[in-house]
Amino acid sequence: MNLTTKKELVEKLNSRLAETQIALIVDYNGLDVESMTQLRNELRKEGAHLEVVKNTLLSMASEGTDISVLKEFLKGPNAIVTSKDDPVAPAKVLVKFADSNQKLEIKIGAINGRLLNIDDIKALAKMPPKEILLAQVLSAMNAVPTAMVRVLGEVPRSFLYVLNSIGDQKKAA
Repeated sequence: MNLTTKKELVEKLNSRLAETQIALIVDYNGLDVESMTQLRNELRKEGAHLEVVKNTLLSMASEGTDISVLKEFLKGPNAIVTSKDDPVAPAKVLVKFADSNQKLEIKIGAINGRLLNIDDIKALAKMPPKEILLAQVLSAMNAVPTAMVRVLGEVPRSFLYVLNSIGDQKKAA
């Protein structure tokens, strides 16, 4: 690979990393072509991208992005998984794939400039999908005004019960 090709690759990768919400570094050593293709296809379905890049080129491309925190972990055979849309989906795919294929090792990840260790990535993979989280937030936001209306409606209702009770007592007397 000549110098101009490397520079173009670094620029292209830098622009993708700048838009990335999450980046995960995996060790693919020992995976056959069929397994790598299957993993790439599963990630692509979720809007994620897997790429094998030389560590030095990836280190240069990460300059000025949130992914630069991963530089010190770029040793050995690595592949980078990136997603600019949903940070949970690639973690789910990788954890599921790593459970069924012991040769894939998830090393480390980064989200918004923060490092994620393997436990963080597994916890992220257990999160519900984005749509369900949004629905939960919406229901929580809806519960507060509903409860407020009930409380405010209870005061006049209680007052009416008291007035009716007084009226019934006077009729009985």
